[in-house]
Amino acid sequence: MSLIGPRPTVPVQVEQYTASQRGRLAVKPGITGWAQVNGRTSLPWSERIELDLYYIEHRSLRMDLEILWRTVALVVRGSDLYKGQSGGWDIDERAGS
Repeated sequence: MSLIGPRPTVPVQVEQYTASQRGRLAVKPGITGWAQVNGRTSLPWSERIELDLYYIEHRSLRMDLEILWRTVALVVRGSDLYKGQSGGWDIDERAGS
């Protein structure tokens, strides 16, 4: 596991990925990532996957530093740290939907 990257995924979630979404598995999972600092659990699972794919395609030291800074700010504020009404993964939600 790395400090920054897509959050780890359980096999039942991976089984529902489309071919392009499997690109998310190309890098080590991380403790924090682009999806976590851009909505976290307030976003549907499919949108979080798209944010992870964006990170993989555009990752750089500058982007990693931005993620770290935003992660610290979120933790200090304490906002959006837990699953909200619309967030979270649902086994019935198709990853490609």
